[in-house]
Amino acid sequence: MKSKITIINIALVTIAAIATVLSSYDILPLSDNILITLRWLALAGLVVYAILKKNLTTSILISMLVGTEIGYDYPKMGTELHFLRQIFLQMIKTVIAPLLFATLVTGIAGHSDLKQVGRMGWKSLLYFEVVTTFALIIGLFFANWFKPGVGIIAPATLNATLPKVAEQTWQDIVLHSFPENVAKSIYHGEVLQIVVFSVLFGISLALLPAAKKEKFVHGVELLAEVMFKFTKIIMYFAPIGVGAAIAETVGHMGIDVLRNLALLLATLYCALIVFILIVFVPIAMFARIPVIKFAKAIFEPVSIAFATTSSESALPKAMEKMEKFGVPRQIVSFVMPTGYSFNLDGSTLYLALATVFVAQATGTEMSIGQQLTMVLLLMLTSKGVAGIPRATLVILLGAIANFGMPEWPVLLIMGIDELMDMARTSVNVTGNCLATAVIARWEGELDDEKMHNSDLVIDEPVASEV
Repeated sequence: MKSKITIINIALVTIAAIATVLSSYDILPLSDNILITLRWLALAGLVVYAILKKNLTTSILISMLVGTEIGYDYPKMGTELHFLRQIFLQMIKTVIAPLLFATLVTGIAGHSDLKQVGRMGWKSLLYFEVVTTFALIIGLFFANWFKPGVGIIAPATLNATLPKVAEQTWQDIVLHSFPENVAKSIYHGEVLQIVVFSVLFGISLALLPAAKKEKFVHGVELLAEVMFKFTKIIMYFAPIGVGAAIAETVGHMGIDVLRNLALLLATLYCALIVFILIVFVPIAMFARIPVIKFAKAIFEPVSIAFATTSSESALPKAMEKMEKFGVPRQIVSFVMPTGYSFNLDGSTLYLALATVFVAQATGTEMSIGQQLTMVLLLMLTSKGVAGIPRATLVILLGAIANFGMPEWPVLLIMGIDELMDMARTSVNVTGNCLATAVIARWEGELDDEKMHNSDLVIDEPVASEV
C-alpha cells in the first residue's frame, strides 16, 4: 500500500513541478486555477503518505510544504493561522520551566560527586565562549567581505516603530542573570534566571544527608519523566504549529520577499553555512561524533526551531534526541539549558553581521579596533535571547546605541528578520546539541554504541494530523 502511494506521490509532485516550470517560462501557459489544483493534489498525496507513515519528521516536513502553499495561494488565510503557531509555542513554554528545573536539579543532586558538576560547568563555559567567538569573527569577516549595507539609501518614509532600549552596563547584564523571584522569572520566560535558580537549588539539595536527598531527587526525577511525556503529547500538535508558522510567514511576506535586502540575507546564510563547515564539522570530527548520524538525530528539533523561529520550542525535543544519541541525561540536562543562555552561535554571528550592516548603510566608519570592541560587547549582551523570537533586534538596537549610529537600517532589517531568524535559530539549536555531545565525550561518558545505532531507533508514531 505504502509503495503504491509513494509512486502516486512521485507522479503527482513531478506533474505539478513540470507544469509550474513550463507555465512560468510561458512554454505551456496554464491558468492559475489549474496550477493550484495540481499543487494541492500533490500535497494531498503527501498528506496521505504522512498519515500512513505516522512519523514526526515526515509530518513536519510535509506540514511545512502545506503551510508554504497556503501562504502562497491564500495569503490572508495564512496570516490568520498565526493563532495555531501561538498555541504550539504557548504549550511548549508551559513545559520549559518545570523541565529545566527537574532535569538540572536531578543532574546536579543526582551526582555523587559535586566536583564533576563544577568540572562540567567550566568545560561548558570554555567551550561556549570559544565557539561563540568564532561565530562573531566569521560574522565580521563576511560583513566586511560582502559589504551588504554599502549603497543603501534611507527610504523617505519609515512607518514601523522600534522598541525602546535602555542602555545597559555590564553590571546590569550580570545582575539580570540572578532571579529576585523565581515565579517572576518563570512568568517572563527568563531562561538564564531559571537555570541559575535550578543550579543553586540542585547544589543545596546535594549537600543534604543522603536519606533526605534521595527522597526529593526521586520526586524530581518523576517530575522530569512527566514533563518528557507532556512534551510528547505536545509534539502531536507540532506539525500543525509548524505548518501554521510557515503559512503565516509566506502569507505576510510573500514568496518574493528575498527581492529586498537579498544580499544581507545571502550573506547571513553563507556565513552560517561556512561556520557550520569550518567550526561545527571539525569539532564533531575531533570529538569522534559521526556527522551524518548527528544530523539525522537533531533534524526534528532543528526543523521545529526553523519554522517557529524559537529555540525554546525545540528544547524538549532536542534534549530527548540527545539522550537517545547516547549523551547521559545528567549532561544533557546541565549543558543544554546553560547553552541556551551562553551558546547562541547563530544569534551572535547575526548580531556581528547586522551591526556592521548598519554601519555600512549609515556611512559610519568602524575600525578593526572598534569592531573587536563590538564583538566583546555582543558576547555579553547576546546571552539569554534564544527563547524569544526576534529578541536579537533589541540586542542589535542596544549595540547600535552604544556606537551612536542611526537606527533606521534596523527598520529595513525587520522586513526580512523572520527569514534570518529561521537560520540563526536553527544554528543555535544545532550548536547546543553538539555541545552536549562534545562535553559528554570530554567527560568520557558518551555512549558510542548508542550513538552509532541512533539512526536505527524508530521514532514513536505521532497523531495522524498534518
